[in-house]
Amino acid sequence: MKSKALIIPLAIVLFILYQGIYIVDETQQVVITQFGKPVGDPITKPGLNFKVPFIQAVNYFPKNLLQWDGDPSQIPTLDKTYIYVDTFARWKVVDPLKFFQTVNNVVGGLARLDDIIDAAVRNFIAKNPLIETVRWTNRELDVSEIGVKQVAHKRVMAEITTGRQKIVKGILDQSNPKLKEFGILLIDVQIKRLNYVEEVRRSVYGRMIAERKQIAERFRSEGEGEARKVEGDRERDLKKITSVAYRKAQEIKGKADAEATLIYAQAYNKDPDFYSFLKTLDVYKETMGKDTSLVLSTDSDLLKYFKSLK
Repeated sequence: MKSKALIIPLAIVLFILYQGIYIVDETQQVVITQFGKPVGDPITKPGLNFKVPFIQAVNYFPKNLLQWDGDPSQIPTLDKTYIYVDTFARWKVVDPLKFFQTVNNVVGGLARLDDIIDAAVRNFIAKNPLIETVRWTNRELDVSEIGVKQVAHKRVMAEITTGRQKIVKGILDQSNPKLKEFGILLIDVQIKRLNYVEEVRRSVYGRMIAERKQIAERFRSEGEGEARKVEGDRERDLKKITSVAYRKAQEIKGKADAEATLIYAQAYNKDPDFYSFLKTLDVYKETMGKDTSLVLSTDSDLLKYFKSLK
């Protein structure tokens, strides 16, 4: 009975001690509140700590970097180009007491970040031309696509005086003093994505298609010029080959005719009567057939061999 009587008070004491002890790790910081009001200084160092049980409450806040991801919003630039801007940021709670007193929790802090960062982004995007938000420096563009470089050189690239780096730094510098009132320190802000609105996007795509068509037409005309040149060279070479071949053929034919004439002359000189007889037979063969009818004088030389037959 005595042991049971001791267990109950001991359990009550342990429960009270448990309610009065809390642990803070290296990623946390704590604000102690009593009846909803902050008590004492914030606890920012990790370790074991004590509070008044049941009366005081522990409010934990993150000490590490937190993420803020803004909603894409439509913003007009200084040159009246409407674009969608998507930003993100990294922030942390540097004054947990002020953070608790103003926004109470992380969700409230994100709401304040939405208001302040979005306003700063709109302010800096709207007072700068689009190219200032897109480009960082005035370095020469490295255009490696065939044909695009020639088209790109025809445009005059605007001079960058601000650039994206200075714009995001301006957003950071404008937002931090306002967020300091909530115990928040903005570590970094970056533009995650830029894109044209649908109407401008169609216009840009149309201009890109027109440029590609211009490049294609130039390639096509250059190809046609090269084709005409190749065809001209082919015709010239063909005529040259034909003329050389014709000349050689005529030379061979002339030599052959000369040799034939020489052979005929030599044969004729050896036996003129026999040569005349053979030539006459050739004439008979070429001019007379089975259906051929000839009307000739009896004095015709064509029939002299017939007349000599008895």
